[in-house]
Amino acid sequence: MALHKLQVDDFYDDSYKLIAIHCRVEDYRLAYLLNKHLELKLERKDADIDFKYLESSYSIFEWDNETEYVMWNLISNVCKKEEDSLHSTGTLFNDTEKVLKTFHLIPEFKKVDYFIKISDEIQNVDENRILNKLKAIPQIITSYTVDPLKIRSKDHLIF
Repeated sequence: MALHKLQVDDFYDDSYKLIAIHCRVEDYRLAYLLNKHLELKLERKDADIDFKYLESSYSIFEWDNETEYVMWNLISNVCKKEEDSLHSTGTLFNDTEKVLKTFHLIPEFKKVDYFIKISDEIQNVDENRILNKLKAIPQIITSYTVDPLKIRSKDHLIF
């Protein structure tokens, strides 16, 4: 009897483009700037991307351009959370100190602040034109494309 194997990776389609953005402004401000300069209509989703096992959440803005069959997502890569620090018991003072912990959606790109994920079904989005427009925005330090196939934690970008 013949043994047939079915690979799950055969059905996974990487039909999206990923752009990394280095920018120190707040997420809502960046969404406004992208809407203005790229003529998008990004809106904040009701629910953030939430990872319970890390207890971190990442803001996400989305626009579904139905006329051009393109889904735009602006995703935060950084989550900063204040937690109680660990200290030994039985000390003279019972002061609890707070520690600021930083989590990343894509750990391979710890210096990236935001990602733009462009899911286009008919491959009509020009990445170079988008990058040129992004580099013209004064608040953005730099932006560049990222190959989704080279990211180990690309499952975090499925939502």
